[in-house]
Parts: sequence; structure tokens; C-alpha cells
Amino acid sequence: MSMFLKKTWVGFPLLLTLISAIGPSTVHAQVQLSHPTGGWRASASSGAFMQDVNYPASRVNLREGASVSAQISGHIQQARKPGQAGAPAQLVVNGVPMPLETDESGQFARPYAFGAGSNSVQVRSADGQHSRRVQFIDQGHASRARLRVVLNWDSPGTDMDLHVISPSGQHCFYANRVIGGGGALDVDVTTGYGPEIFAATNPERGTWQVYVNYFGGGDGASLTTAQVSIITAEGTPQETQRVQRIPLRATGDLQQVLSFAVR
Repeated sequence: MSMFLKKTWVGFPLLLTLISAIGPSTVHAQVQLSHPTGGWRASASSGAFMQDVNYPASRVNLREGASVSAQISGHIQQARKPGQAGAPAQLVVNGVPMPLETDESGQFARPYAFGAGSNSVQVRSADGQHSRRVQFIDQGHASRARLRVVLNWDSPGTDMDLHVISPSGQHCFYANRVIGGGGALDVDVTTGYGPEIFAATNPERGTWQVYVNYFGGGDGASLTTAQVSIITAEGTPQETQRVQRIPLRATGDLQQVLSFAVR
């Protein structure tokens, strides 16, 4: 009898361990990531960095036939629907957080220009209770963005515009989405939150400037906080990330968020 009790006592914590191991799987099942997938891949045969320009786009979306190696897509069960109160889901790519809108069914899909090397993608539900994260190594020859500027903001139904000005005066924004040095703006989001992403593989040396314009939407007089993330030397030991937040008070408000040097 004592031997039986001893075996039962040893088995009980083992059962608890098994239950705790099952728990995270239940949590992860609420958020599904179709792309990207984890592991190793070789997605590009050339050295070109492809920053897709999707325009017009009222909210972040994919062009039909977009490469699976240059997108983030999946599904969040019981996701907050467009137009509902509250913050959207969150997407974190290589440590940079940004909002993630879903459609009525909880689906999401957005373009993203990944570079060669290690990449991580995490999707979190709006309530923060569920998440899914994948990490992959791209063995392709595509170069990384040496400069990436990410704009997002905290209000639905609003149109904020990212303006990036190079040292030589090239102005990248929704009406001029491609500039020299491999720089491009991916989308013009007009329905709130963003993100809008500018990326360049060979940015000019010198001082860059970033502006945000409250173009319209909402009631035209709602305080919105814009967040701009600057990532340089992405994916290298020299990578730096800088985040700046700035309030925009009404339609037409134009603010210089920051200036920074590329050396």
C-alpha cells in the first residue's frame, strides 16, 4: 500500500507538469499566424530589397498574388471588429511594436519587407491575453533595410501621413512614394492606427527629418498621439532603435517629430 501511495504522489506533480505544458498551447490557439512560418528559408535569389508600394490602401492590406515571403497574415479568434471601441491587436516585428487591424472575421494580412538573417514576428490579441510568435532565418541574398521609419497612432478612423525628407531634400510621402537610395513608403493608411513604413537600403548620409501630418478623419478635433520608430542598421550588432511620441490636436496639424543623422 505504501508503495502504491508513493507512486501516486510522484505521478501527481508529473500530471501538473503536463497540464501546465498544455496551457500555453491553448493560449496560442487563439492567434494563428499563417505567414511567416518559423524555421529556415531562402526567399530571394538576388540582392534586391523589395519594399512593396501598396496604393491606394484605406487600411493596410496585401496586393493579390503577393509573395508569401513578404507578408504577415493570420487570424485572431474573437478579435475586436473594425470600428469597435478599444485598441487594436498588436504586431511586433524584430522588436518594433505596431498596431494590427483585423477585418470582420478576425483575419489580418499586411506586406512586410523582411531582410536576410534572423527575423521574429509576434502577434498579440487586443486584450493582451493571447499571442503567437515565430522566428525564422532567411538564407536568401536580399539585403536588409539600413533605415526603417515606422509611423503608428492611437485613434481609429483618422488619416495621419508620414513625411520623410532625405539630406538632399528628397521628400517621400503618399504622393511621392519612391525616392533614391532604395527608399519607399509602403502604404497610405486612411482609417486609423497605421502603420505606415518607410524603408531604404542605401540611405543618404547626413541629416534626415521626419514629419507627421494630421490629414483628416475622426471629428477633426481629437487629440491623437503619433509614435515614430527609427531603426538603423537593422539586424546587425550596430542596430539602433529610437522611439518618439508627439501629440497632434486637429486636422491640418503638421509636426516635425525628429531629425537624425545617418553616417
